[in-house]
Amino acid sequence: MTDMYDRVLALRALRDYQDQAIADDDLGRVLEAARWTGSSKNLQNWSFVVVRDVDQKARLADCGDFTDPIRKAPAVIAIVQEVDGYEFDSGRVAQNIMLAADAIGVATCPITLHRDADAAAVLGLPDGARCRYAVTLGYAVDSAGPANFGGRKPMDELVHWDSY
Repeated sequence: MTDMYDRVLALRALRDYQDQAIADDDLGRVLEAARWTGSSKNLQNWSFVVVRDVDQKARLADCGDFTDPIRKAPAVIAIVQEVDGYEFDSGRVAQNIMLAADAIGVATCPITLHRDADAAAVLGLPDGARCRYAVTLGYAVDSAGPANFGGRKPMDELVHWDSY
């Protein structure tokens, strides 16, 4: 239990990756963890588009700001919010993807696709489906890590009891 807690506290978004494809087994394990994420009413109103093609990654990166990790990563999981899906559930899936990937030695970075209508067109989504978020995947470069991480705000600035 402590190991998992420590992993949650140590999780970092990494933006630089080795020039190496993600092993199919590793990708499959991450997708399986995503599939098992809890969702509102257990509707599982999401799906995933795995993007590995260099040109398709570039088109997807153009759908957001600050998306260089998409161009650098060997693989990207675009999280599709299906019709009647909940954005909160998309966030839950993204976090599970990141935690599962970290557990097997794969680095990740969450990405916001600010122009989700463009992302829907790039990914060929059906009417009513939306892709606002993606997670990049890659094997971290040796210099990657939390060395320059800035810490967290003090607890008393974040937590309010019984009212704000």
